[in-house]
Amino acid sequence: MANVSVYNMEGKAVGSIELNDAIFGVEINEHLVHLAVVQQLANKRQGTQSAKTRSEVSGGGRKPWRQKGTGHARQGSTRSPQWKGGGVVFAPKPRDYSFKLNKKEKRLALKSALTSRVAAEKIYVLDELNFDEIKTKKMAAVLDNLKVSKALVVLGEKNENVILSARNIPSVRTALPNTLNVYDILKYDSIVLTKDAVAKIEEVYA
Repeated sequence: MANVSVYNMEGKAVGSIELNDAIFGVEINEHLVHLAVVQQLANKRQGTQSAKTRSEVSGGGRKPWRQKGTGHARQGSTRSPQWKGGGVVFAPKPRDYSFKLNKKEKRLALKSALTSRVAAEKIYVLDELNFDEIKTKKMAAVLDNLKVSKALVVLGEKNENVILSARNIPSVRTALPNTLNVYDILKYDSIVLTKDAVAKIEEVYA
């Protein structure tokens, strides 16, 4: 089992914790990690783009000039794609980009992402993270004490003071164990977890 230090909010090591190898020590499957990221980004796409084909633009009902004898190239409509105001060739239409991954594939991708962060020594465990008021400066101080800047902060349970204190820091995002996803784990350089969050993740995913 991987053994990592536990820090307090001042950034001082106050103990250590063993991380479950079933989650934080699996064999990394890069293909599934890639698929999970692609799926998340694809599922976010609105897919509402649309343009008109030559059958949908207005006008163009009459043949612009006779077939032969004018010296022009033959034309059947002023709404062909080469004309100004004509339709779009292979026009994009509304579509659904989303696709599914199996539950086992999703879980293995998540475990692989977490394992990669442990291997890179980019996981920090806090004994607790709690503020008596909403204060961005306090959240920034905790991160400075841990010497991290771009971080995903995972809480064991919803804490409004912490969430609102972190909200104004562009390089920080808060999450709960049930909202963890591969994209966020890879997007942020470091993961800051509370001891409660570690216990919840191991309970849910082990």
